[in-house]
Amino acid sequence: MDHTVTPLPFEDDFALARALGTPLWVFDIDRSRVIHANAAACTLWQAGNEEELRARRLDEGMTPAVFRRLKQYQADFENGAEFNELWTLYPRGEPVTVSIRFTGFRLTDGRMAMLCEAGTSDEKTPENLRSAEALLHTDVMISLFEEHGSALYMNPAARNAAFRSSYTLPELFVDINKYEELVTGLARSSEYSLVAQVHTIAGTRWHNLSAKACFDAVTGVSAILVTCNDVSDLKNARDEANFLAQRDQLTGCFNRGSLVQRVSDLAAYNPMLAAMLFFDVDRFKQINDRFGHEVGDVVLRKLVARARSVIRKSDILCRLGGDEFVILFEDVKRGEVFEREIGRILQILCKPLQHGATTLQSSVSMGLTYFTPGEQDFNAILSEADIALYASKAEGRGRLTVFNEALGTAARERDRLEADLKMALESSHFVLHYQPRVSLESGRIVSAEALVRWDHPERGLVMPDVFIGVCEDTGMIQQLGHQVLEMAFEQLASWIDNGADIKLSVNISPRQLEDPALVPQLRSCVERTGVTPESIELEITENTLISDPGAVSKKLEEIKSMGFRIAIDDFGTGYSSLSYISQFPVDSIKIDRRFVAGLPDSGPVARLILILAREIGATTIAEGVERPEERAWLEREGCDQIQGFLFSRPKPAAELFEDQLEWHSSSSGASE
Repeated sequence: MDHTVTPLPFEDDFALARALGTPLWVFDIDRSRVIHANAAACTLWQAGNEEELRARRLDEGMTPAVFRRLKQYQADFENGAEFNELWTLYPRGEPVTVSIRFTGFRLTDGRMAMLCEAGTSDEKTPENLRSAEALLHTDVMISLFEEHGSALYMNPAARNAAFRSSYTLPELFVDINKYEELVTGLARSSEYSLVAQVHTIAGTRWHNLSAKACFDAVTGVSAILVTCNDVSDLKNARDEANFLAQRDQLTGCFNRGSLVQRVSDLAAYNPMLAAMLFFDVDRFKQINDRFGHEVGDVVLRKLVARARSVIRKSDILCRLGGDEFVILFEDVKRGEVFEREIGRILQILCKPLQHGATTLQSSVSMGLTYFTPGEQDFNAILSEADIALYASKAEGRGRLTVFNEALGTAARERDRLEADLKMALESSHFVLHYQPRVSLESGRIVSAEALVRWDHPERGLVMPDVFIGVCEDTGMIQQLGHQVLEMAFEQLASWIDNGADIKLSVNISPRQLEDPALVPQLRSCVERTGVTPESIELEITENTLISDPGAVSKKLEEIKSMGFRIAIDDFGTGYSSLSYISQFPVDSIKIDRRFVAGLPDSGPVARLILILAREIGATTIAEGVERPEERAWLEREGCDQIQGFLFSRPKPAAELFEDQLEWHSSSSGASE
């Protein structure tokens, strides 16, 4: 900053002022210097003479608030403004409070300076002095407006924020409705507060405004006193926090809490028929396992983008968690037209997804329910949509199901079944029956398959087709599988102790195979019962191999290294080839019962399976053999073992060997 003393270009103009007893001086705002002063001003500033005062640097110790206020004056002087204010000066560090009239003074170089005329203050009480200082330095913006006109007064903070030198109160607001709200509030109680967007010199900002109806002390007209605080940072932080609280971080969808609130709000503002669509990604776990969770996240984001592109702006898309989503439709008409539109959304979401060079064949299953807001709570509505979604998955996935009462009844039955199953697992109400496997070469039982039954206290013996699906869906299959393994090992140990030469096969579910506890449990069973691993064959379905080949192969190799045998159950129902199957440590292949029941028409397929098994050195077992002609065909084609009602139904352990002699005798007689 230039602090050189500027020669006065207007000495003659100021000659008159020199004779006055009122303190007068001209202040160069840009250079923070007094460039002329009369004797009274020198006395006020405690300067020996004018030259001494002109040489002083008045910006030393000047606060930012004072500097901003002076620059505001300079800008307002360009518009002819003048000010009368109470100021405290510090000539030699001692406060001197005076009333000063400020007007603009144009210098010969074109810059705007300030002519200061000091008067006397009759109100130099400590309260008034401190009040003046507070108004000067506070960051709170204080303005007095005519009731329907311009600003009558603005403190330095308000002037510093002003988007122009003069404006009316309505012009301050970005949204005129907020001004109307303020006026309405003042008319009701004379005081009103609100947070609103306002125009400022820094652009649009959020201000917390407090307004009071009052009167102008000078004119007596009605006025409005407005105090403002800039709360933009706080408002933005809260908005961000609210956004994060209401949104899913991965997809940007609304979250469950937002959905619950929206459904609740519908009853108040839109009680018309609404619909909830619940959908999830079919076999999403396989996508994560095969391609990684990052690719899984990409799939979810792309599905969300697709969904947003086809739903209305009024429809709400929410992510409940994982791969589960809900779309809330307001004001709909039940029936074919709306459901056809949902079908179109299904088709779009089921299209293949491209990620880099990888094409992902993903699909979604959907469940739809209608509801009238206010008549059901959120959980009941979501439950209906979930029941319909479950039905879609049960019917083969990639489809839409609309909830109806029949589905609701079936779901309630399933819930009761689930509760009974939990109790049955806790009470060990499951038993094993055993179906023998017979060697076609010797006619003797060489192995048996352990098949679980539910010994229900009221319903009697319940077959697995009733409860296995529920166990798999709920995760109870792992606990059930654990109990089955324990019982199977104990029974085989008992047979061996009684001199039987037999092996035992046990079914392992996909969830069991994934469970890290499986291998330790197998090892524990061997140690506890003394059964050799070679006597146990673990059966997994062909579809289990396809789910995650790398992980499955690694797990099977670990189990095989312990000595256990591995069998592929229901072979022929998947899409395995010889090269595919050869990747896994397979000891046996079981031909699915559908191919056996279809003989001789299904002979070409059954024959190919037998050839494949021989190529990889696997034992072949035909399931579901019920007719002598089936047995004859299988024996002729070189099948190793058969299993089915032709020899024996599944039986309790004590009855397993009863038909051994009869079968062996009938087989010998037939050959004779």
